Amino acid sequence: MRAEGTFTVKAFVPTEVTVDPVVTTGLPVGVARMEKHFEGEVVGRAATLFTAAFDQATGVGTYVAMESFEGSLNGREGAFNFAHSATTTGSDRSARFFVIVPSSGTGDLTGISGTGGLEIDGTHRIWFDYELD
Repeated sequence: MRAEGTFTVKAFVPTEVTVDPVVTTGLPVGVARMEKHFEGEVVGRAATLFTAAFDQATGVGTYVAMESFEGSLNGREGAFNFAHSATTTGSDRSARFFVIVPSSGTGDLTGISGTGGLEIDGTHRIWFDYELD
């Protein structure tokens, strides 16, 4: 099955994280908490832990995100986790990864598994290609 939707970022809060030992690299690593709201066949909200090694000036970097979603896919209500990442050279996105975390579903979404994707082209779009046990 497939569910498609759009989302808006309602909050992006940089979060201080101490890592020991400190390792200095060519790009700084940052962590933020996010809140997203979804509309379409995907309805609900997500709490996101977002990490990135990114250069704001050039747009070069990689992010990794873990999201906890609650709401509905195609009218089936529940919650689940999904993870995604991508790399950008400033003008493109590559090395994309997107997965629904196994055994994380609740409610009508218990047993959910699958993949999906994100696209940002002026509008933030998301889709899930999923199965339910």
